[in-house]
Amino acid sequence: MDRYAVIGHPIAHSKSPQIHAAFARQTAQDMCYEAILAPLDGFAAAVRAFRAAGGRGMNVTVPFKLEAFALAERRTPRAQAAGAVNTLAFDAGGLLGDNTDGAGLVRDLTANHGCALRGRRVLLLGAGGAARGALLPLLAEGPAVLTIANRTVAKAESLAATFLPSTAETQLSACGFDGLAGQHFDLVINATAASLADQAPPLPPGLYAEEAFAYDMMYGRGDTPFIAAARADGAARLADGLGMLVEQAAESFALWRGLRPDSTAVLAALRRQLGAG
Repeated sequence: MDRYAVIGHPIAHSKSPQIHAAFARQTAQDMCYEAILAPLDGFAAAVRAFRAAGGRGMNVTVPFKLEAFALAERRTPRAQAAGAVNTLAFDAGGLLGDNTDGAGLVRDLTANHGCALRGRRVLLLGAGGAARGALLPLLAEGPAVLTIANRTVAKAESLAATFLPSTAETQLSACGFDGLAGQHFDLVINATAASLADQAPPLPPGLYAEEAFAYDMMYGRGDTPFIAAARADGAARLADGLGMLVEQAAESFALWRGLRPDSTAVLAALRRQLGAG
């Protein structure tokens, strides 16, 4: 039986073992998937030990995505662009690092929510690792405008400058939250950590165009603070990041096993579980 795992600190909250077990049952794959709590100073040693024991691949969660990037001997273009790795595959070529977060976000938006991005005006809130991981997959969808807004303007500008070579179809720009006043967007994505602190980013009112979509990468029971604020500001459609979690897992599974599972039933079961908790 092939072994896989998710590694992080903390890790007990992770839904990845449940998700990948469901994918394995659905696709009749002979594999197991576990959670590994790594010491904060012991990530690389834990990865090497798991591989030496016959492990085939790992998902990587906080706070080890940058260390996984450094540890990887080869990286996919999307991992290179993100500057972080959330998926490791162990093969004859060594340690391959990938980043499936942005692809999971885009698939959730387009396949699960029917939100086409081509030609749309998109606002990405935040300029940290979550935003960076999303940018290349978002730009590949060809939005007309993609604005990065962050509390620290210089950080948003630096991130935009990094991705300017990838923007043939898209007007890419950066500003602070107060610089958004008077602008309107079709899709607003919260990639900040504000929801973790039970807060919403300090946005000016009137951001949402007609039929606009507000999407929070975070998820929980009920509305996140960002979703609640977007609802109050007139966003027509709202979604949290539970679908992104499942879709990025499906991307990892496809990398490891060579086939993509159907995420629909797994996402529905998780949503029911979250609602019942």
